[in-house]
Amino acid sequence: MPDAGVHRAVSEVIASAPAGVLYGLIADATQWPLFFPPCVHVEQLEFDGTRERLRMWAMTGDKVASWVSSRRLDVGRRRVEFTKDLPDAPVESMSGVWTVVPLGDNRSRVTLEHTFTVVGDDPGDAAWVERVTVVNSRAQLDRLAWMAERWTRLDDLALSFEDSVHVKAPAELIFDFLYRAEDWPVQLPHVHSLDVIEQAAGVQMMRMGSGMDGAAHTTESVRICFPSAGRIVYKQTRTAPLLTAHTGEWSLEPDESGVNLVARHNVVLAEEAIEAVLGEGTTVAEAAQHVRDRIGRAGLLVLQHATRHAAGAVRVL
Repeated sequence: MPDAGVHRAVSEVIASAPAGVLYGLIADATQWPLFFPPCVHVEQLEFDGTRERLRMWAMTGDKVASWVSSRRLDVGRRRVEFTKDLPDAPVESMSGVWTVVPLGDNRSRVTLEHTFTVVGDDPGDAAWVERVTVVNSRAQLDRLAWMAERWTRLDDLALSFEDSVHVKAPAELIFDFLYRAEDWPVQLPHVHSLDVIEQAAGVQMMRMGSGMDGAAHTTESVRICFPSAGRIVYKQTRTAPLLTAHTGEWSLEPDESGVNLVARHNVVLAEEAIEAVLGEGTTVAEAAQHVRDRIGRAGLLVLQHATRHAAGAVRVL
């Protein structure tokens, strides 16, 4: 007989991929923001090879939730058990397990099970948590299968790169420019419109219209800001047409002569959109170079204007 107040949600997917590939994608949680639509950002707090603690941010409905999770990785059984140490209300407790079972012929079944309770066992809260859990689990499993089934081409479809500039100015002034993104349309030539809603301190929902070389598009992002660390990380929840995923980070790294301002990007190409966007016959490698050039140029524009903003503020002071 099930425990009173304990709720369960189970979802699964069958993927045309080896079990080891699927387990690897599940085990490397720091890459989840790039792989899984609901996941915004993950920071690894502790890891001893088998057990780890993670700080996670993810979309739950139309809000960003954050919690700390403990996980136990069992590579031999292809299982990852997890427990939310500090869940967001109305969740009182949540735990679960990922299980990967090989089916032969490079086919595997992945099961994701959640067990949870809610504060006061409120039926409405329990129904909401179950609904969000099922929706997020379905999105995670579907994208997991999508990524795993392309495992032989992931090195071509996924790319990471960064650009940086060096400036002799207080890091606080540079961070202020990056944080106050609502001012970018009057400061950056490639940004046409920008709306920001700060759901909680340091958690921003951003909608931006931008374009370069006559090509315009709208993106939507979640940004997590760490002022004391000089970092802003983000996940695009609505990407440019050539991408299925885009995460990144603005980072201020002081040295003995000033501040290195770094723009980091991680993207996954939308392979099926390449020819429609760039023309028939365009290769994955050509698309990757196109994306790297355009995103890199846009990022450098932000870096350059951030340094000018800081230098100008210093002169005024």
